[in-house]
Amino acid sequence: MVTTANRQKQAKNDLDHKLAASHPDRALLEELAVACAQDSSPANTFQYAFALSKSRETSELRYAVSLLDGLVSSGFEHQIDCMYGAATALYLLGDYDEARARCEAILRAQPHSRVAKELHLASMEAAEQYQQQQFQNAAVKSVAAAAAVGILAGVAGLLLSSGGKKR
Repeated sequence: MVTTANRQKQAKNDLDHKLAASHPDRALLEELAVACAQDSSPANTFQYAFALSKSRETSELRYAVSLLDGLVSSGFEHQIDCMYGAATALYLLGDYDEARARCEAILRAQPHSRVAKELHLASMEAAEQYQQQQFQNAAVKSVAAAAAVGILAGVAGLLLSSGGKKR
Protein backbone atom coordinates (compact mmCIF):
# COMPACT_ATOMS: atom_id res chain seq x y z
CA MET A 1 0.00 0.00 0.00
CA VAL A 2 2.80 2.43 0.89
CA THR A 3 4.51 1.62 -2.40
CA THR A 4 1.34 2.39 -4.36
CA ALA A 5 0.86 5.66 -2.46
CA ASN A 6 4.44 6.65 -3.19
CA ARG A 7 4.04 5.72 -6.85
CA GLN A 8 0.87 7.81 -7.03
CA LYS A 9 2.60 10.83 -5.48
CA GLN A 10 5.61 10.46 -7.76
CA ALA A 11 3.39 10.04 -10.82
CA LYS A 12 1.42 13.17 -9.90
CA ASN A 13 4.59 15.20 -9.34
CA ASP A 14 6.10 14.00 -12.63
CA LEU A 15 2.91 14.62 -14.59
CA ASP A 16 2.34 18.06 -13.07
CA HIS A 17 5.91 18.99 -14.00
CA LYS A 18 5.47 17.73 -17.58
CA LEU A 19 2.13 19.50 -18.02
CA ALA A 20 3.48 22.76 -16.62
CA ALA A 21 6.20 22.67 -19.27
CA SER A 22 3.90 21.72 -22.15
CA HIS A 23 1.28 24.47 -22.27
CA PRO A 24 0.83 25.51 -25.91
CA ASP A 25 1.59 29.11 -26.78
CA ARG A 26 -0.97 31.43 -28.36
CA ALA A 27 0.73 31.42 -31.76
CA LEU A 28 0.48 27.63 -32.05
CA LEU A 29 -3.15 27.59 -30.95
CA GLU A 30 -4.03 30.35 -33.42
CA GLU A 31 -2.23 28.55 -36.24
CA LEU A 32 -4.04 25.29 -35.49
CA ALA A 33 -7.39 27.08 -35.17
CA VAL A 34 -6.93 28.72 -38.58
CA ALA A 35 -5.94 25.39 -40.14
CA CYS A 36 -8.99 23.74 -38.55
CA ALA A 37 -11.28 26.53 -39.75
CA GLN A 38 -9.95 26.27 -43.31
CA ASP A 39 -10.13 22.47 -43.40
CA SER A 40 -12.13 20.88 -40.61
CA SER A 41 -10.82 17.41 -41.31
CA PRO A 42 -10.66 15.01 -38.38
CA ALA A 43 -6.84 15.19 -38.46
CA ASN A 44 -6.82 19.00 -38.19
CA THR A 45 -9.50 18.92 -35.52
CA PHE A 46 -7.46 16.38 -33.57
CA GLN A 47 -4.27 18.44 -33.74
CA TYR A 48 -6.09 21.54 -32.53
CA ALA A 49 -8.02 19.73 -29.79
CA PHE A 50 -4.94 17.86 -28.55
CA ALA A 51 -3.02 21.13 -28.26
CA LEU A 52 -5.98 22.70 -26.43
CA SER A 53 -6.01 19.77 -24.00
CA LYS A 54 -2.88 21.18 -22.35
CA SER A 55 -4.02 24.80 -22.20
CA ARG A 56 -4.07 26.98 -19.09
CA GLU A 57 -7.54 28.28 -19.95
CA THR A 58 -10.59 26.50 -18.50
CA SER A 59 -12.76 27.28 -21.52
CA GLU A 60 -10.14 25.87 -23.90
CA LEU A 61 -9.81 22.71 -21.81
CA ARG A 62 -13.58 22.19 -21.89
CA TYR A 63 -13.62 22.80 -25.64
CA ALA A 64 -10.80 20.27 -26.09
CA VAL A 65 -12.82 17.62 -24.23
CA SER A 66 -15.83 18.37 -26.41
CA LEU A 67 -13.85 18.16 -29.65
CA LEU A 68 -11.99 15.01 -28.64
CA ASP A 69 -15.17 13.28 -27.46
CA GLY A 70 -16.77 14.21 -30.78
CA LEU A 71 -13.87 12.63 -32.66
CA VAL A 72 -14.24 9.43 -30.63
CA SER A 73 -17.99 9.37 -31.30
CA SER A 74 -17.44 9.83 -35.03
CA GLY A 75 -15.03 6.88 -35.16
CA PHE A 76 -11.77 8.81 -35.68
CA GLU A 77 -8.93 6.36 -36.16
CA HIS A 78 -6.81 7.62 -33.23
CA GLN A 79 -9.41 7.02 -30.52
CA ILE A 80 -6.93 6.20 -27.75
CA ASP A 81 -5.06 9.45 -28.37
CA CYS A 82 -8.36 11.34 -28.28
CA MET A 83 -9.27 9.67 -24.99
CA TYR A 84 -5.86 10.48 -23.53
CA GLY A 85 -6.13 14.13 -24.61
CA ALA A 86 -9.59 14.38 -23.05
CA ALA A 87 -8.33 12.72 -19.84
CA THR A 88 -5.45 15.21 -19.69
CA ALA A 89 -7.82 18.15 -20.08
CA LEU A 90 -10.14 16.73 -17.42
CA TYR A 91 -7.18 16.32 -15.07
CA LEU A 92 -6.19 19.95 -15.62
CA LEU A 93 -9.81 20.97 -15.00
CA GLY A 94 -9.69 19.18 -11.64
CA ASP A 95 -12.19 16.49 -12.69
CA TYR A 96 -9.91 13.75 -11.38
CA ASP A 97 -12.54 11.03 -11.17
CA GLU A 98 -13.53 11.43 -14.82
CA ALA A 99 -9.87 11.65 -15.88
CA ARG A 100 -9.24 8.40 -14.00
CA ALA A 101 -12.24 6.75 -15.65
CA ARG A 102 -10.96 7.74 -19.10
CA CYS A 103 -7.53 6.31 -18.27
CA GLU A 104 -9.13 3.07 -17.12
CA ALA A 105 -10.93 2.82 -20.49
CA ILE A 106 -7.60 3.34 -22.27
CA LEU A 107 -5.89 0.73 -20.09
CA ARG A 108 -8.61 -1.81 -20.86
CA ALA A 109 -7.75 -1.43 -24.55
CA GLN A 110 -4.00 -0.93 -24.11
CA PRO A 111 -2.89 -2.33 -20.73
CA HIS A 112 0.75 -1.37 -21.30
CA SER A 113 0.17 2.32 -22.05
CA ARG A 114 2.77 4.11 -19.94
CA VAL A 115 1.19 7.55 -20.31
CA ALA A 116 -2.27 6.28 -19.38
CA LYS A 117 -0.84 4.52 -16.32
CA GLU A 118 0.94 7.70 -15.25
CA LEU A 119 -2.17 9.86 -15.71
CA HIS A 120 -4.28 7.23 -13.93
CA LEU A 121 -1.99 7.21 -10.87
CA ALA A 122 -1.75 11.00 -10.89
CA SER A 123 -5.54 11.31 -11.07
CA MET A 124 -5.98 9.01 -8.09
CA GLU A 125 -3.42 10.97 -6.06
CA ALA A 126 -4.92 14.33 -7.04
CA ALA A 127 -8.40 13.13 -6.05
CA GLU A 128 -7.08 11.94 -2.68
CA GLN A 129 -5.27 15.24 -2.09
CA TYR A 130 -8.38 17.20 -3.03
CA GLN A 131 -10.52 15.13 -0.67
CA GLN A 132 -8.02 15.59 2.18
CA GLN A 133 -8.02 19.35 1.55
CA GLN A 134 -11.82 19.39 1.67
CA PHE A 135 -11.79 17.55 5.01
CA GLN A 136 -9.19 19.95 6.40
CA ASN A 137 -11.19 22.97 5.25
CA ALA A 138 -14.34 21.55 6.84
CA ALA A 139 -12.48 20.90 10.10
CA VAL A 140 -11.10 24.44 10.18
CA LYS A 141 -14.55 25.88 9.54
CA SER A 142 -16.04 23.72 12.31
CA VAL A 143 -13.40 24.84 14.80
CA ALA A 144 -13.89 28.46 13.79
CA ALA A 145 -17.66 28.16 14.15
CA ALA A 146 -17.31 26.54 17.57
CA ALA A 147 -14.91 29.26 18.69
CA ALA A 148 -17.30 31.96 17.46
CA VAL A 149 -20.20 30.38 19.32
CA GLY A 150 -18.05 30.18 22.47
CA ILE A 151 -17.04 33.83 22.21
CA LEU A 152 -20.62 34.92 21.60
CA ALA A 153 -21.83 32.89 24.58
CA GLY A 154 -19.12 34.44 26.76
CA VAL A 155 -19.98 37.98 25.66
CA ALA A 156 -23.70 37.31 26.13
CA GLY A 157 -23.00 35.95 29.61
CA LEU A 158 -20.98 39.04 30.51
CA LEU A 159 -23.68 41.34 29.21
CA LEU A 160 -26.41 39.50 31.08
CA SER A 161 -24.45 39.40 34.33
CA SER A 162 -23.48 43.09 34.15
CA GLY A 163 -27.01 44.12 33.13
CA GLY A 164 -28.44 43.12 36.52
CA LYS A 165 -25.97 45.23 38.57
CA LYS A 166 -26.78 48.84 39.53
CA ARG A 167 -24.29 51.59 40.08
